[in-house]
Amino acid sequence: MFGMSHETFLLLDAVVTVIGLIVLITKFKLHPFLALIIAAAFLGLTSGMPIGTIIKAFQDGFGGVLGFVGIILALGTMLGKMMAESGGADQIAQTLIRAFGKDKVQWAMMFAAFLVGIPLFFEIGFVLLIPLVFIVARRTGVSIIKIGIPLLAGLSAVHGLVPPHPGPLLAIGVFGADIGKTILYGLIVALPTAIIAGPIFGTFIAKHIPGHPNQELVDQLSRETDSAELPSFGITLVTVLLPVFLMLLKTFADVVLPDGNIFRAFMDLIGHPISALLLALLLSLYTFGYKQGIGSSQMMKWLDASLAPTAAIILIIGAGGGFKQMLVTSGVGDVIGHMAVNAQISPILLAWLVAAVIRIATGSATVATITGAGIVVPVVGMIPGVNRELLVLATGAGSLILSHVNDAGFWLVKQYFNMTVAETFKTWTAMETILSVVGLGFILLLSLFV
Repeated sequence: MFGMSHETFLLLDAVVTVIGLIVLITKFKLHPFLALIIAAAFLGLTSGMPIGTIIKAFQDGFGGVLGFVGIILALGTMLGKMMAESGGADQIAQTLIRAFGKDKVQWAMMFAAFLVGIPLFFEIGFVLLIPLVFIVARRTGVSIIKIGIPLLAGLSAVHGLVPPHPGPLLAIGVFGADIGKTILYGLIVALPTAIIAGPIFGTFIAKHIPGHPNQELVDQLSRETDSAELPSFGITLVTVLLPVFLMLLKTFADVVLPDGNIFRAFMDLIGHPISALLLALLLSLYTFGYKQGIGSSQMMKWLDASLAPTAAIILIIGAGGGFKQMLVTSGVGDVIGHMAVNAQISPILLAWLVAAVIRIATGSATVATITGAGIVVPVVGMIPGVNRELLVLATGAGSLILSHVNDAGFWLVKQYFNMTVAETFKTWTAMETILSVVGLGFILLLSLFV
């Protein structure tokens, strides 16, 4: 077509489509859900796919993703809501702050955010823990930037790299990775990455930008809670980390036990992400609910309220799954895969780079993860020995880079920390970029051993 080979035309078609997707989201401010549907339809039509095939491919991709991620998202959100409303997150933060002391309070905030962030969306974890930043800053006299950047790094690292967050879970489904191994590798990469981007960078940048919190926000948010009313630290930790423990135990059983073993089959059941999160949620109804004297009606109100904010995210993820399937069915993915093989680009570096470019352009980590994984997945079948779990982490790391003015998180941090745009670039944007680049470095290092 137009004097080009079919492969060249498909590649050009994909480039035009992705640019169009970016323009729709950034220039015309179209909701990512609608933009992804339009982009998928455009790619299907221009690549020469029959109308019926286009619709079926999109439906299959949409349903295939939400059949797994949608359930996980709902259960994880409910668990996070129970932890937040009961004061479990507050208990984790307060316990770690007491353990680390005033001089190392930034480390306590990073570890608190790291633990609390495992079952929570970034935005929810941020709003939940930001009062503690104000309380600790007021109690200790430590710079709000020195305390706040480690908290943001802890939340962001687990958001991009550790299941059951939607980004890594989505990439696991696309690449066919093992969830237990991804959690293990994700924790190995995320913790040192959060340390470098959090307490270490935060201590450095606070010398140049100490921060001056909005006094109205400090007065409103720095109300202190009675520790006697909160769930205990041990109970909170067991409840929150139960799904992670069960999924890791399933992976261990799969490695050491033969097929057909009764215990392995049992672990495959309770260690599946859906089962593990369901069991943790049921446990939370007791540990964060009945044990705290909270009635059934109140808990049901919390659970109902928790699902409303996730509706848009679920739709975006589903539409992204449909767009990914269009890339595969149209043959675009195979062309990109062959190019990567011929160019001898590391699949891990390719996954990071594609996700990073889309993140910078759209401002959405979710769109970057969905689109990046869809573009890179054909490489998995063409290059033997590619570690699928590390591809998941590389895509997640790429999706964190260079948060700027097209990202809602940028403005959220700016307003709460009362910074100028320039100061937000030097703190938040720099921290996110450090997370992404250092994370990639640790992933490449890990690839030498696994």
